[in-house]
Amino acid sequence: MVHTCVVAGCRNRRTPGTTLSFYRFPRDPERKQRWIAAVNRDGWVPNDGSRLCSTHFISGKQVKNPRSPDYVPSVFTTAPLSPEMKEPGALEILDKQEARVEAANALLFLQGQGRSVAGEQGQEEHPEDREQEAIVDESASSSLSSDEDDEDSDESVSDSKKGKYAQTSDVPVNFEDILKALKKENQALRESVEKMSLSENSLRNDAEKVKFYTGLPNYFVLETVMWLLAPHMDGMKNVKLSKFQQLLLTLMRLRLDLRNQDLAYRFGVKVSTVIRTVHRMVNIMSSTLVPTAVFWPSRAELRKNLPAALRTSYPDCAVIIDCFTVPFEEPVSQGNQQQHEMGISNNVLKYLIGVAPQGVVTFVSRGVLGNVSDKSLAEGCGFLCKLLPGDIVLASRDLDIGGSVAARGALFKFVGNSECSPLADTSSETVSVQRHVERVISMVKQRYAMLTGPVESPFTAACERTSNLSTFDKIVQVACALNNLCISAAPLE
Repeated sequence: MVHTCVVAGCRNRRTPGTTLSFYRFPRDPERKQRWIAAVNRDGWVPNDGSRLCSTHFISGKQVKNPRSPDYVPSVFTTAPLSPEMKEPGALEILDKQEARVEAANALLFLQGQGRSVAGEQGQEEHPEDREQEAIVDESASSSLSSDEDDEDSDESVSDSKKGKYAQTSDVPVNFEDILKALKKENQALRESVEKMSLSENSLRNDAEKVKFYTGLPNYFVLETVMWLLAPHMDGMKNVKLSKFQQLLLTLMRLRLDLRNQDLAYRFGVKVSTVIRTVHRMVNIMSSTLVPTAVFWPSRAELRKNLPAALRTSYPDCAVIIDCFTVPFEEPVSQGNQQQHEMGISNNVLKYLIGVAPQGVVTFVSRGVLGNVSDKSLAEGCGFLCKLLPGDIVLASRDLDIGGSVAARGALFKFVGNSECSPLADTSSETVSVQRHVERVISMVKQRYAMLTGPVESPFTAACERTSNLSTFDKIVQVACALNNLCISAAPLE
Protein backbone atom coordinates (compact mmCIF):
# COMPACT_ATOMS: atom_id res chain seq x y z
CA MET A 1 0.00 0.00 0.00
CA VAL A 2 1.32 3.46 -0.95
CA HIS A 3 1.34 5.90 1.98
CA THR A 4 1.48 9.69 1.64
CA CYS A 5 2.48 12.04 4.45
CA VAL A 6 -0.55 13.88 5.89
CA VAL A 7 1.32 17.15 6.59
CA ALA A 8 0.09 20.01 4.43
CA GLY A 9 2.64 20.81 1.74
CA CYS A 10 4.62 17.56 2.24
CA ARG A 11 4.64 15.39 -0.87
CA ASN A 12 6.69 12.51 0.48
CA ARG A 13 5.33 9.06 -0.44
CA ARG A 14 6.36 5.47 0.31
CA THR A 15 7.93 4.32 -2.96
CA PRO A 16 10.34 1.45 -3.76
CA GLY A 17 13.89 2.36 -2.84
CA THR A 18 12.98 5.26 -0.56
CA THR A 19 14.88 5.70 2.69
CA LEU A 20 12.00 7.47 4.41
CA SER A 21 9.95 5.86 7.18
CA PHE A 22 6.21 6.39 7.66
CA TYR A 23 4.62 6.21 11.12
CA ARG A 24 1.05 5.63 12.31
CA PHE A 25 -0.49 8.08 14.74
CA PRO A 26 0.00 6.86 18.37
CA ARG A 27 -2.70 4.94 20.19
CA ASP A 28 -2.12 6.84 23.40
CA PRO A 29 -4.85 9.56 23.38
CA GLU A 30 -2.68 12.28 24.90
CA ARG A 31 0.28 11.70 22.59
CA LYS A 32 -2.06 11.31 19.60
CA GLN A 33 -3.65 14.68 20.37
CA ARG A 34 -0.20 16.28 20.52
CA TRP A 35 0.62 14.83 17.09
CA ILE A 36 -2.65 16.18 15.66
CA ALA A 37 -1.90 19.60 17.15
CA ALA A 38 1.60 19.50 15.64
CA VAL A 39 0.20 18.71 12.16
CA ASN A 40 -2.02 21.82 12.57
CA ARG A 41 -4.84 21.06 10.12
CA ASP A 42 -8.17 22.65 11.10
CA GLY A 43 -10.92 20.14 11.75
CA TRP A 44 -8.81 17.20 10.52
CA VAL A 45 -8.90 13.82 12.30
CA PRO A 46 -6.50 10.98 11.37
CA ASN A 47 -7.73 7.54 10.35
CA ASP A 48 -6.07 4.09 10.29
CA GLY A 49 -4.31 4.89 7.03
CA SER A 50 -2.90 8.25 8.07
CA ARG A 51 0.90 8.35 8.12
CA LEU A 52 3.58 10.87 9.08
CA CYS A 53 6.98 10.68 7.33
CA SER A 54 10.32 10.67 9.12
CA THR A 55 11.39 14.10 7.83
CA HIS A 56 9.23 15.74 10.51
CA PHE A 57 11.42 14.37 13.32
CA ILE A 58 14.74 15.86 14.33
CA SER A 59 16.59 12.52 14.35
CA GLY A 60 14.74 11.18 11.32
CA LYS A 61 12.53 8.75 13.31
CA GLN A 62 9.98 8.76 16.09
CA VAL A 63 11.04 8.00 19.68
CA LYS A 64 8.72 6.59 22.34
CA ASN A 65 10.60 8.21 25.23
CA PRO A 66 8.54 11.21 26.47
CA ARG A 67 11.78 13.05 27.30
CA SER A 68 13.00 12.87 23.71
CA PRO A 69 12.45 15.76 21.27
CA ASP A 70 11.10 13.22 18.78
CA TYR A 71 8.31 12.06 21.09
CA VAL A 72 6.16 14.52 19.08
CA PRO A 73 6.97 15.65 15.48
CA SER A 74 8.42 19.13 15.45
CA VAL A 75 9.99 19.74 12.03
CA PHE A 76 7.50 21.56 9.78
CA THR A 77 7.99 24.02 6.92
CA THR A 78 5.69 25.60 4.38
CA ALA A 79 7.71 24.19 1.47
CA PRO A 80 7.48 20.50 0.41
CA LEU A 81 9.74 18.31 2.50
CA SER A 82 12.34 15.92 1.17
CA PRO A 83 15.44 14.14 2.51
CA GLU A 84 17.68 16.47 0.52
CA MET A 85 16.05 19.62 1.99
CA LYS A 86 18.50 22.07 3.55
CA GLU A 87 18.43 22.58 7.31
CA PRO A 88 17.48 26.00 8.77
CA GLY A 89 20.35 28.42 9.15
CA ALA A 90 22.29 28.78 12.37
CA LEU A 91 21.15 32.42 12.81
CA GLU A 92 17.47 31.43 12.60
CA ILE A 93 17.96 28.73 15.25
CA LEU A 94 19.88 31.17 17.46
CA ASP A 95 17.09 33.79 17.24
CA LYS A 96 14.48 31.26 18.29
CA GLN A 97 16.61 30.06 21.19
CA GLU A 98 17.26 33.62 22.42
CA ALA A 99 13.52 34.41 22.30
CA ARG A 100 12.77 31.36 24.40
CA VAL A 101 15.51 32.28 26.89
CA GLU A 102 14.13 35.81 27.31
CA ALA A 103 10.59 34.47 27.84
CA ALA A 104 11.84 31.97 30.42
CA ASN A 105 13.84 34.64 32.29
CA ALA A 106 10.83 36.98 32.39
CA LEU A 107 8.64 34.19 33.73
CA LEU A 108 11.17 33.32 36.43
CA PHE A 109 11.49 37.01 37.38
CA LEU A 110 7.73 37.37 37.80
CA GLN A 111 7.63 34.26 39.95
CA GLY A 112 10.40 35.68 42.14
CA GLN A 113 8.48 38.95 42.58
CA GLY A 114 5.38 37.01 43.63
CA ARG A 115 7.35 35.09 46.27
CA SER A 116 8.89 38.27 47.73
CA VAL A 117 5.44 39.93 48.11
CA ALA A 118 4.09 36.81 49.79
CA GLY A 119 7.08 36.83 52.17
CA GLU A 120 6.37 40.43 53.22
CA GLN A 121 2.70 39.71 53.91
CA GLY A 122 3.27 36.66 56.11
CA GLN A 123 6.28 35.06 57.71
CA GLU A 124 4.80 31.52 57.79
CA GLU A 125 4.59 29.50 54.56
CA HIS A 126 1.85 26.86 54.41
CA PRO A 127 2.33 23.43 52.74
CA GLU A 128 -0.53 24.12 50.33
CA ASP A 129 1.32 27.25 49.17
CA ARG A 130 4.36 25.12 48.36
CA GLU A 131 2.20 22.74 46.35
CA GLN A 132 0.65 25.69 44.49
CA GLU A 133 4.10 27.05 43.63
CA ALA A 134 5.19 23.64 42.39
CA ILE A 135 2.09 23.47 40.18
CA VAL A 136 2.80 26.97 38.82
CA ASP A 137 6.41 26.02 38.05
CA GLU A 138 5.33 22.85 36.33
CA SER A 139 2.64 24.63 34.29
CA ALA A 140 5.11 27.36 33.35
CA SER A 141 7.66 24.85 32.12
CA SER A 142 4.98 22.86 30.25
CA SER A 143 3.62 26.01 28.59
CA LEU A 144 7.16 26.84 27.53
CA SER A 145 7.65 23.39 26.04
CA SER A 146 4.29 23.44 24.22
CA ASP A 147 5.40 26.48 22.19
CA GLU A 148 8.38 24.60 20.76
CA ASP A 149 8.31 23.52 17.13
CA ASP A 150 11.87 22.41 16.47
CA GLU A 151 13.48 21.41 19.82
CA ASP A 152 12.53 19.17 22.80
CA SER A 153 11.33 20.34 26.21
CA ASP A 154 14.39 19.20 28.12
CA GLU A 155 16.70 21.10 25.84
CA SER A 156 14.63 24.30 26.13
CA VAL A 157 14.62 24.14 29.93
CA SER A 158 18.36 23.62 30.00
CA ASP A 159 18.75 26.47 27.53
CA SER A 160 16.66 28.70 29.85
CA LYS A 161 18.93 27.89 32.75
CA LYS A 162 21.97 28.52 30.61
CA GLY A 163 20.47 31.82 29.51
CA LYS A 164 19.90 32.86 33.13
CA TYR A 165 23.45 32.08 34.10
CA ALA A 166 24.78 33.64 30.93
CA GLN A 167 22.88 36.83 31.71
CA THR A 168 24.36 36.96 35.20
CA SER A 169 27.91 36.23 34.16
CA ASP A 170 27.70 38.04 30.78
CA VAL A 171 29.01 34.90 28.98
CA PRO A 172 27.05 34.15 25.72
CA VAL A 173 25.91 30.58 24.99
CA ASN A 174 27.05 29.17 21.64
CA PHE A 175 23.99 27.24 20.49
CA GLU A 176 25.65 26.35 17.19
CA ASP A 177 28.30 24.31 19.01
CA ILE A 178 25.59 22.58 21.05
CA LEU A 179 23.72 21.69 17.86
CA LYS A 180 26.89 20.32 16.25
CA ALA A 181 27.61 18.19 19.33
CA LEU A 182 24.08 16.76 19.27
CA LYS A 183 24.37 15.95 15.58
CA LYS A 184 27.70 14.23 16.16
CA GLU A 185 26.24 12.18 19.00
CA ASN A 186 23.25 11.25 16.84
CA GLN A 187 25.53 10.11 14.03
CA ALA A 188 27.61 8.00 16.44
CA LEU A 189 24.48 6.31 17.75
CA ARG A 190 23.29 5.58 14.23
CA GLU A 191 26.64 4.01 13.34
CA SER A 192 26.57 1.92 16.52
CA VAL A 193 23.09 0.59 15.73
CA GLU A 194 24.08 -0.08 12.12
CA LYS A 195 27.16 -2.01 13.22
CA MET A 196 25.10 -4.30 15.47
CA SER A 197 22.50 -5.02 12.79
CA LEU A 198 22.66 -7.68 10.06
CA SER A 199 22.65 -5.39 7.04
CA GLU A 200 24.74 -4.84 3.94
CA ASN A 201 26.53 -1.84 5.46
CA SER A 202 27.46 -3.73 8.63
CA LEU A 203 28.97 -6.61 6.61
CA ARG A 204 30.63 -4.62 3.84
CA ASN A 205 33.85 -3.78 5.73
CA ASP A 206 33.92 -6.72 8.15
CA ALA A 207 35.32 -9.88 6.53
CA GLU A 208 35.31 -11.79 9.83
CA LYS A 209 31.60 -11.11 10.29
CA VAL A 210 30.88 -12.27 6.75
CA LYS A 211 32.88 -15.45 7.29
CA PHE A 212 31.17 -16.21 10.62
CA TYR A 213 27.60 -15.80 9.37
CA THR A 214 27.90 -17.08 5.78
CA GLY A 215 31.05 -19.22 5.52
CA LEU A 216 32.20 -17.09 2.57
CA PRO A 217 35.66 -15.49 2.82
CA ASN A 218 34.69 -11.82 2.34
CA TYR A 219 31.95 -9.42 1.30
CA PHE A 220 33.09 -9.39 -2.35
CA VAL A 221 32.27 -13.10 -2.72
CA LEU A 222 28.95 -12.59 -0.91
CA GLU A 223 28.11 -9.70 -3.24
CA THR A 224 29.01 -11.85 -6.26
CA VAL A 225 26.64 -14.61 -5.09
CA MET A 226 23.92 -11.98 -4.59
CA TRP A 227 24.54 -10.66 -8.11
CA LEU A 228 24.16 -14.17 -9.58
CA LEU A 229 20.96 -14.95 -7.67
CA ALA A 230 19.18 -11.57 -7.85
CA PRO A 231 17.68 -12.03 -11.37
CA HIS A 232 16.11 -15.32 -10.28
CA MET A 233 14.57 -13.76 -7.14
CA ASP A 234 12.34 -11.26 -8.94
CA GLY A 235 9.33 -13.55 -8.69
CA MET A 236 9.70 -13.93 -4.93
CA LYS A 237 7.25 -11.59 -3.19
CA ASN A 238 8.38 -10.92 0.36
CA VAL A 239 7.51 -7.49 1.73
CA LYS A 240 9.27 -8.18 5.05
CA LEU A 241 12.72 -9.19 3.80
CA SER A 242 14.87 -7.69 1.07
CA LYS A 243 16.72 -9.89 -1.41
CA PHE A 244 19.93 -9.51 0.55
CA GLN A 245 18.21 -10.45 3.82
CA GLN A 246 16.69 -13.55 2.21
CA LEU A 247 20.12 -14.71 1.05
CA LEU A 248 21.74 -13.89 4.40
CA LEU A 249 19.01 -15.72 6.34
CA THR A 250 19.47 -18.86 4.20
CA LEU A 251 23.27 -18.82 4.50
CA MET A 252 23.00 -18.42 8.30
CA ARG A 253 20.65 -21.42 8.36
CA LEU A 254 23.20 -23.54 6.49
CA ARG A 255 26.32 -22.15 8.14
CA LEU A 256 25.29 -22.07 11.82
CA ASP A 257 22.33 -24.51 11.69
CA LEU A 258 20.19 -22.00 13.58
CA ARG A 259 16.64 -22.96 14.46
CA ASN A 260 13.79 -21.37 12.52
CA GLN A 261 12.48 -19.59 15.61
CA ASP A 262 15.91 -18.07 16.27
CA LEU A 263 16.08 -16.70 12.72
CA ALA A 264 12.53 -15.39 13.03
CA TYR A 265 13.54 -13.38 16.10
CA ARG A 266 16.72 -12.07 14.45
CA PHE A 267 14.99 -10.84 11.28
CA GLY A 268 11.66 -9.84 12.85
CA VAL A 269 9.47 -12.21 10.82
CA LYS A 270 7.28 -15.25 11.42
CA VAL A 271 8.61 -18.82 11.49
CA SER A 272 6.56 -19.65 8.39
CA THR A 273 8.35 -16.84 6.53
CA VAL A 274 11.73 -18.29 7.52
CA ILE A 275 10.80 -21.80 6.32
CA ARG A 276 9.37 -20.53 3.05
CA THR A 277 12.40 -18.31 2.41
CA VAL A 278 14.92 -21.09 3.05
CA HIS A 279 13.13 -23.54 0.73
CA ARG A 280 12.85 -20.98 -2.08
CA MET A 281 16.44 -19.80 -1.80
CA VAL A 282 17.78 -23.36 -1.70
CA ASN A 283 15.87 -24.18 -4.90
CA ILE A 284 17.25 -21.07 -6.62
CA MET A 285 20.84 -21.73 -5.52
CA SER A 286 20.53 -25.40 -6.50
CA SER A 287 19.55 -24.51 -10.06
CA THR A 288 21.92 -21.54 -10.38
CA LEU A 289 25.11 -22.13 -8.37
CA VAL A 290 25.45 -25.93 -8.36
CA PRO A 291 25.72 -26.51 -12.16
CA THR A 292 28.39 -23.82 -12.50
CA ALA A 293 30.38 -24.47 -9.30
CA VAL A 294 30.26 -28.28 -8.87
CA PHE A 295 31.56 -30.05 -11.98
CA TRP A 296 34.08 -32.73 -12.95
CA PRO A 297 37.24 -31.11 -14.41
CA SER A 298 39.14 -32.44 -17.38
CA ARG A 299 42.20 -34.63 -16.91
CA ALA A 300 44.47 -31.93 -18.34
CA GLU A 301 43.18 -29.37 -15.86
CA LEU A 302 43.60 -31.81 -12.96
CA ARG A 303 47.21 -32.54 -13.85
CA LYS A 304 47.98 -28.86 -14.40
CA ASN A 305 46.85 -27.83 -10.90
CA LEU A 306 47.93 -30.99 -9.03
CA PRO A 307 49.85 -30.29 -5.77
CA ALA A 308 53.57 -31.03 -5.92
CA ALA A 309 53.61 -34.02 -3.54
CA LEU A 310 50.69 -35.72 -5.30
CA ARG A 311 52.32 -35.01 -8.66
CA THR A 312 55.24 -37.13 -7.53
CA SER A 313 53.32 -39.97 -5.87
CA TYR A 314 50.01 -40.05 -7.77
CA PRO A 315 50.30 -37.98 -10.97
CA ASP A 316 47.04 -39.43 -12.31
CA CYS A 317 44.98 -38.66 -9.16
CA ALA A 318 41.54 -37.62 -10.34
CA VAL A 319 39.54 -37.40 -7.12
CA ILE A 320 39.57 -37.92 -3.35
CA ILE A 321 36.36 -39.56 -2.11
CA ASP A 322 34.65 -40.24 1.18
CA CYS A 323 31.21 -41.22 2.47
CA PHE A 324 29.40 -39.48 5.31
CA THR A 325 26.02 -39.90 6.99
CA VAL A 326 23.62 -37.28 8.31
CA PRO A 327 20.94 -38.24 10.89
CA PHE A 328 17.48 -36.78 10.49
CA GLU A 329 14.56 -36.33 12.83
CA GLU A 330 11.81 -38.87 12.33
CA PRO A 331 9.62 -40.67 14.87
CA VAL A 332 10.63 -44.32 15.27
CA SER A 333 7.68 -46.63 14.65
CA GLN A 334 7.13 -49.98 16.39
CA GLY A 335 8.49 -51.81 13.36
CA ASN A 336 11.69 -49.76 13.43
CA GLN A 337 12.04 -50.08 17.20
CA GLN A 338 13.34 -53.66 16.91
CA GLN A 339 15.88 -52.62 14.28
CA HIS A 340 16.98 -49.77 16.52
CA GLU A 341 17.54 -52.20 19.42
CA MET A 342 19.62 -54.43 17.12
CA GLY A 343 21.83 -51.49 16.20
CA ILE A 344 20.27 -50.97 12.77
CA SER A 345 19.04 -47.42 12.11
CA ASN A 346 17.27 -46.17 9.01
CA ASN A 347 17.05 -42.57 10.22
CA VAL A 348 20.21 -41.53 8.36
CA LEU A 349 21.04 -40.18 4.92
CA LYS A 350 24.28 -41.35 3.34
CA TYR A 351 26.24 -39.35 0.76
CA LEU A 352 29.34 -39.92 -1.36
CA ILE A 353 31.45 -36.84 -1.97
CA GLY A 354 34.31 -36.40 -4.43
CA VAL A 355 36.91 -33.67 -3.99
CA ALA A 356 39.73 -32.63 -6.29
CA PRO A 357 43.22 -32.66 -4.69
CA GLN A 358 43.11 -28.84 -4.53
CA GLY A 359 40.03 -28.93 -2.26
CA VAL A 360 37.29 -28.23 -4.81
CA VAL A 361 34.19 -30.45 -4.67
CA THR A 362 33.73 -32.13 -8.05
CA PHE A 363 30.98 -34.65 -7.23
CA VAL A 364 28.27 -35.18 -4.60
CA SER A 365 25.64 -37.90 -4.71
CA ARG A 366 22.01 -37.70 -3.67
CA GLY A 367 21.22 -39.02 -0.20
CA VAL A 368 20.41 -42.69 0.23
CA LEU A 369 18.20 -43.72 3.13
CA GLY A 370 19.45 -46.23 5.69
CA ASN A 371 22.70 -48.13 6.25
CA VAL A 372 23.52 -48.84 2.62
CA SER A 373 27.01 -50.16 1.88
CA ASP A 374 29.71 -47.94 0.38
CA LYS A 375 29.91 -50.19 -2.66
CA SER A 376 26.18 -50.02 -3.36
CA LEU A 377 26.19 -46.24 -2.94
CA ALA A 378 29.17 -45.77 -5.30
CA GLU A 379 27.72 -48.05 -7.96
CA GLY A 380 24.26 -46.46 -7.86
CA CYS A 381 25.02 -42.74 -7.67
CA GLY A 382 26.76 -42.30 -11.03
CA PHE A 383 30.24 -41.67 -9.61
CA LEU A 384 31.92 -44.51 -11.50
CA CYS A 385 30.74 -43.07 -14.83
CA LYS A 386 32.98 -40.05 -14.25
CA LEU A 387 36.20 -42.12 -14.14
CA LEU A 388 38.51 -42.61 -17.12
CA PRO A 389 40.97 -45.47 -17.67
CA GLY A 390 44.17 -44.74 -15.77
CA ASP A 391 42.58 -42.44 -13.17
CA ILE A 392 43.58 -42.88 -9.52
CA VAL A 393 40.95 -42.54 -6.78
CA LEU A 394 42.26 -41.76 -3.26
CA ALA A 395 40.43 -42.24 0.05
CA SER A 396 41.42 -41.90 3.71
CA ARG A 397 39.58 -45.14 4.61
CA ASP A 398 38.79 -48.40 2.86
CA LEU A 399 35.44 -48.04 1.09
CA ASP A 400 35.44 -51.53 -0.46
CA ILE A 401 35.00 -50.21 -3.99
CA GLY A 402 38.34 -51.31 -5.45
CA GLY A 403 36.72 -53.88 -7.73
CA SER A 404 34.08 -51.44 -9.00
CA VAL A 405 36.74 -48.82 -9.73
CA ALA A 406 38.99 -51.38 -11.45
CA ALA A 407 36.10 -52.35 -13.74
CA ARG A 408 36.29 -48.83 -15.16
CA GLY A 409 40.02 -49.16 -15.83
CA ALA A 410 40.93 -46.92 -12.84
CA LEU A 411 42.80 -47.62 -9.58
CA PHE A 412 41.48 -47.19 -6.04
CA LYS A 413 44.18 -46.29 -3.50
CA PHE A 414 43.57 -46.36 0.26
CA VAL A 415 45.95 -43.99 2.10
CA GLY A 416 44.45 -44.31 5.58
CA ASN A 417 45.93 -45.57 8.85
CA SER A 418 47.94 -48.76 8.48
CA GLU A 419 46.30 -50.17 11.61
CA CYS A 420 42.93 -50.19 9.82
CA SER A 421 44.15 -52.14 6.81
CA PRO A 422 47.35 -54.05 6.07
CA LEU A 423 47.15 -52.81 2.48
CA ALA A 424 47.79 -49.19 3.43
CA ASP A 425 51.07 -47.57 2.41
CA THR A 426 53.24 -46.53 5.38
CA SER A 427 55.82 -44.34 3.63
CA SER A 428 56.33 -40.79 4.91
CA GLU A 429 55.22 -39.39 1.58
CA THR A 430 51.94 -41.30 1.77
CA VAL A 431 51.37 -40.19 5.38
CA SER A 432 51.65 -36.60 4.18
CA VAL A 433 49.13 -37.34 1.43
CA GLN A 434 46.83 -38.95 4.01
CA ARG A 435 46.81 -35.78 6.12
CA HIS A 436 45.99 -33.71 3.07
CA VAL A 437 43.09 -36.02 2.13
CA GLU A 438 41.64 -35.87 5.64
CA ARG A 439 41.99 -32.07 5.75
CA VAL A 440 40.20 -31.63 2.42
CA ILE A 441 37.25 -33.86 3.38
CA SER A 442 36.81 -32.37 6.87
CA MET A 443 36.96 -28.84 5.47
CA VAL A 444 33.91 -29.47 3.31
CA LYS A 445 31.87 -31.19 6.02
CA GLN A 446 32.67 -28.68 8.77
CA ARG A 447 32.22 -25.43 6.85
CA TYR A 448 28.41 -25.68 7.04
CA ALA A 449 27.10 -27.03 10.35
CA MET A 450 23.75 -28.07 8.91
CA LEU A 451 25.50 -31.00 7.18
CA THR A 452 26.19 -32.56 10.58
CA GLY A 453 22.47 -32.95 11.39
CA PRO A 454 20.08 -33.89 12.72
CA VAL A 455 18.00 -32.69 9.80
CA GLU A 456 14.38 -31.69 10.33
CA SER A 457 11.88 -33.99 8.62
CA PRO A 458 10.38 -31.28 6.29
CA PHE A 459 13.74 -31.03 4.52
CA THR A 460 13.87 -34.77 3.83
CA ALA A 461 10.21 -35.28 2.93
CA ALA A 462 9.77 -32.63 0.26
CA CYS A 463 10.92 -33.95 -3.11
CA GLU A 464 10.53 -32.56 -6.61
CA ARG A 465 9.30 -34.94 -9.25
CA THR A 466 11.56 -33.45 -11.90
CA SER A 467 14.89 -33.93 -10.11
CA ASN A 468 13.92 -36.59 -7.53
CA LEU A 469 16.01 -34.66 -4.99
CA SER A 470 14.91 -33.82 -1.48
CA THR A 471 15.42 -30.30 -0.16
CA PHE A 472 18.27 -31.53 2.01
CA ASP A 473 19.95 -33.15 -1.03
CA LYS A 474 19.92 -29.69 -2.59
CA ILE A 475 21.26 -28.19 0.63
CA VAL A 476 24.24 -30.57 0.53
CA GLN A 477 24.92 -29.67 -3.10
CA VAL A 478 24.55 -25.93 -2.39
CA ALA A 479 26.97 -26.22 0.56
CA CYS A 480 29.50 -27.88 -1.76
CA ALA A 481 29.02 -25.15 -4.37
CA LEU A 482 29.53 -22.43 -1.75
CA ASN A 483 32.65 -24.26 -0.55
CA ASN A 484 34.07 -24.05 -4.05
CA LEU A 485 33.68 -20.25 -3.91
CA CYS A 486 35.87 -20.11 -0.82
CA ILE A 487 39.61 -20.43 -0.49
CA SER A 488 40.41 -24.12 -0.89
CA ALA A 489 42.58 -26.20 1.39
CA ALA A 490 46.27 -25.41 1.20
CA PRO A 491 47.74 -27.59 -1.56
CA LEU A 492 50.64 -29.88 -0.76
CA GLU A 493 53.96 -28.32 -1.68
